[in-house]
Order: sequence, then structure tokens, then C-alpha cells
Amino acid sequence: MSGQDIVFDYARAARIGLGEAVFCEGKSAEQIAAILAGARERGVALLLTRFDAEQLKRLPPALASTIDYCPLSRTGFFGPLAPDPIGGLVAVVSAGTADSPVAREAARTLRHGGVEATLIADVGVAGLWRLMERIEEIARHPVVIVVAGMDAALASVVGGLVPGAVIAVPTSTGYGTAEAGRTALNAMLASCAPGITVCNIDNGYGAAAAALRILHAMKAVVPE
Repeated sequence: MSGQDIVFDYARAARIGLGEAVFCEGKSAEQIAAILAGARERGVALLLTRFDAEQLKRLPPALASTIDYCPLSRTGFFGPLAPDPIGGLVAVVSAGTADSPVAREAARTLRHGGVEATLIADVGVAGLWRLMERIEEIARHPVVIVVAGMDAALASVVGGLVPGAVIAVPTSTGYGTAEAGRTALNAMLASCAPGITVCNIDNGYGAAAAALRILHAMKAVVPE
């Protein structure tokens, strides 16, 4: 593999406050290993997304052994994390257990950015009482990421009840007319709750990156 295959953006964190993440889907183990070796030489910590267990197995042991891997979210931390992450800023709220991989990807991305998210799972509108038992806790967070598939009604309900920024993530969860998340995406885009930001289907990483941008704009004290 030629070094020309990879042009890594090591200056991204200095420009926008978010380090470059490695989207591993479609990359070979050799390409991922080359990226990690380059980051290690420069002392740069990386977030790996869409990173399968099989790709991890194929990495050189010296690199693989240093990765903090989460199989549910298919994410990995390479290099040290920021110590003492800040809590209480972002809640990640998911509708059902099937939405957990996307919610966990968002939470792991936030942790890599120095923020410890509050995870609130399985509070979908099919059992609205579950949400209402937690709504005051959710509302205390300045940023709320809502992860939901099927009809994605949770985003509109939360958007009408909390004062903070709401970032909605449609998931591909659902049968038939859920259309692999397109119905959820359209429902979130058509929400009557004002001011909801909508990310792409299953894009927990993108939602977390948006949350970190908001926190930076609020001048929250977030470690780099």
C-alpha cells in the first residue's frame, strides 16, 4: 500500500475543535493500521467508527492491544482519552433497545470529545410513561440527542418538552414501510416541534459532533 492512499487531517482539531475520526467501513486492515501507526508517531488519539471486530482481529497485535473497543457501537478509542470528562451537558435518549448501537456511538463520540453523556434508554412513545418519568432529568441538559426509528415520534415529543438544543437521529429500526430509516428521517424533518436539528440515518457520530460544536459555541469548558 502506498502512503499516497492516506492523507490524514491532523490539523482538524486546531481548526474546528473536533479531531478527525476514522470511518473504518470500507477500509482494509492494512489501511487502518497505517493510519494508527501514523497517529502513534505523532502522539494523536483517534476515534474509530464503523469499526468491526473482524477488522480489529486483523490489526497487528501491537496496535490492536491498545484499542478500547465497544462491539455494540462498533467504535474504538486509540490513544489516551481526556481525563475527567464533563457530565451534565448532553443527554442521549433512545426510543428502544434496537436503537442502542446508534445511541452508544453518539455517547462514545462524546466521551472521546471530553463529555460524559447521560444515557437514557428505552423511553419510546409506545410506553409514554417511561419518558415522562425521566423528562425532568432530560430537560436539565442543555443538549439532548434523540435516537429513534420506526415512526420516530420520540423526537417531536421531546422537542416539545425540553428547552435545550435537540438533535434527532433516525435509525434504520423497523418493519416494511419504515424503509430502513427513511420514514423516521422524514418524520423528524417534518416535525412540528420547532428548532430540531436532524442528522442522517444511523449517524450517532454526526449527532455527537453537532453536540460538541454547540457546546464549543456556548464556550463550555470541554477538554480538547
